[in-house]
Amino acid sequence: MSNNTGNNGKLIKPPNIVKFLFGGAAGMGATMFVQPFDLIKNRMQVSKTGVGFFPTIANVVKADGFTGLYSGLSAGLLRQATYTTTRLGVYTTLFDHLTKDGHELSFPEMAAVGMCAGAIGATIGTPSEIALIRMSADGSLPLAERRNYTSAFNAIFRIAREEGVLALWRGCTPTVGRAMVVNAAQLATYSRAKQFIGNHTELTGIPLHFSASMVSGLATTIASMPVDILKTRLQNMKYINGVPEYKVWLLVLYFSHYSIVLSLESFVVVFVIDKGALDVAMTIVRKEGVLSLWKGFIPYYTRLGPHTVITFILLEQMNAAYSRFKKGEAIV
Repeated sequence: MSNNTGNNGKLIKPPNIVKFLFGGAAGMGATMFVQPFDLIKNRMQVSKTGVGFFPTIANVVKADGFTGLYSGLSAGLLRQATYTTTRLGVYTTLFDHLTKDGHELSFPEMAAVGMCAGAIGATIGTPSEIALIRMSADGSLPLAERRNYTSAFNAIFRIAREEGVLALWRGCTPTVGRAMVVNAAQLATYSRAKQFIGNHTELTGIPLHFSASMVSGLATTIASMPVDILKTRLQNMKYINGVPEYKVWLLVLYFSHYSIVLSLESFVVVFVIDKGALDVAMTIVRKEGVLSLWKGFIPYYTRLGPHTVITFILLEQMNAAYSRFKKGEAIV
């Protein structure tokens, strides 16, 4: 990557705060397209009946109409505004800092930066993740058991009031684990796939990026789905007669005045270690079989591939538009 310069042939990089804003905007734009697949994935993962992809779609449309496929959209957008804004902002800022002297990062170094960005983003975004999971799954419950959240903010406030503030970080450990796996897998496989496809085909530009992203999405889906379903089950967990479905213990660790390469002074990071994940995994394998850890594979992959493609295309376009604006050129 080039330095922040005004030379005509070079891209002028936005300041750090703009990198965060562009990352969130790109993620929110992509979510507008893939929200139905996220909803179907969540419905399949919380279901214990093994209903397939197309029957799940039919059930949603039959019960709530086609607009039902966008249930929980406000939570999905809030998740992007928190998780993706932080993830992409931290990643691009760290990446630019580490490469500012011309140093080219190796694949393991890129994966490590991605894992760090994913972990921080997931920790901040867990409350909105829980709201998304619950709002997406609510329509599959009997009427008497539905939570009937009216919006993402309503869900977050009610969870804090009814179950305690720490419930907003329920499933944080598998959420962070998934984010680290996703970011590491996406970086490594995307770079490798783009290089291989570019060397063996005539594809360039967006078709090349699309193909590499879908390969990356497949590898990432296979690697991260078991962690994702543990996260989904924990975050959608209900209490029956005051007893949780799964055994959960929460340990909160506070790190104040936390400082990394970003120089984020006096930044407080809250880590919630959720040891219910092992109990969830054992329960799923025992009652539903090992392959249930990959339940919802098709919608997960169908969502992850396009979301990656759209997010990075939008991000690149916004960065290019900013650079043209700073150079005094026409934005479009």
